[in-house]
Amino acid sequence: MSSSEVRASVLHGAKDLRVETRTLPAPSATEVQVAVQSTGLCGSDLHYFSHYRNGDIIVREPMTLGHESAGVVTKVGSDVKSLQVGDRVALEVGLPCEDCALCKEGRYNICKGMRFRSSAKAFPHFQGTLQERINHPAKWVHKLPESVTLEQGALVEPLSVAMHARDRAQLKPGSTVLVLGAGAVGLLCAAACKASGAKAVVIADIQEDRVNFAVQNGFADVAIVVPMARPQTIEDKLAYAKELAGRVASSKVGEEEVGEVGVTFECTGVESCMQTAIYATQAGGKIMIIGMGTPIQTLPISAAALREVDLIGVFRYANNYPEVINMLSAKNSSLPDVEKLVTQRFEGLDKIPEAFEMAGKVKDGNGNLVLKVVVTM
Repeated sequence: MSSSEVRASVLHGAKDLRVETRTLPAPSATEVQVAVQSTGLCGSDLHYFSHYRNGDIIVREPMTLGHESAGVVTKVGSDVKSLQVGDRVALEVGLPCEDCALCKEGRYNICKGMRFRSSAKAFPHFQGTLQERINHPAKWVHKLPESVTLEQGALVEPLSVAMHARDRAQLKPGSTVLVLGAGAVGLLCAAACKASGAKAVVIADIQEDRVNFAVQNGFADVAIVVPMARPQTIEDKLAYAKELAGRVASSKVGEEEVGEVGVTFECTGVESCMQTAIYATQAGGKIMIIGMGTPIQTLPISAAALREVDLIGVFRYANNYPEVINMLSAKNSSLPDVEKLVTQRFEGLDKIPEAFEMAGKVKDGNGNLVLKVVVTM
């Protein structure tokens, strides 16, 4: 098998995307070549596009974005037995070292040697999936059953984040859950909780349309619109957080008050939401820290410690793809229709700059919500 030319979308600076041709070698013995068909745009991709950096991670060479992807196998390495040409697949794009203590205990998502497509953390950067074809180790390529669409295949990646958060929360059936932030990740966390037997899911966001979408489409049971306020002093911030936690507790599912929640999924990264999480979560409960936002925050930590409320970090996922694919394939009746999250679609490499501009908006030109933008090939 010989090398071939592929077209790729390449970021050269803030909002400077160019379509370029690069040479793609034949896949190695343990790799498959995949024609990328569907890629969801993620918040980290949007940060790189808008600022040429993501927090402290600065892009150091031109980089292809995209990591929430599915496609079709076009070539198979000589040692690969698990996949064949024509298979529809979801791509798990993080490659850990597989040798360190964390990898050996199954926590490969926090491996220090992790190379992750479309992240500038490793250098040279591991190029993302917004290109016509890629070679990828067959071990990290997951076959999709006939009943799962390629678009759902692209959603396996962010849904795996939500399922990993659920695993870290050790969520028990019958739990009451609070989700702070009703963007794509928050909605998927709500969906994961629903699929896992949560009794009630409360979702809160400053955007009324988003929380209404969540309740109308079965992602959540209670919608709370967070008041737009900008308290300045720490006393005012904590008073605001307590008030919001009180609104959660006094909200109702049917005739029953929600009260304090067992688990809070904090998906915003906003300081006031993290403070609210501490006040809203019951003694012995858990707060899942998912949102990558303000890196330094002032928190009422004794209010957590004295009630043994655990603050638990969540980073990407480990070993979740098979379960997520099975869940989508089985049409779990308690799982909301996650494909409804795809609100805008753009076709072809040339439309990717437009897709990113759309992903940065709250609503499109027709007044429709922007939740998840997908690029199809």
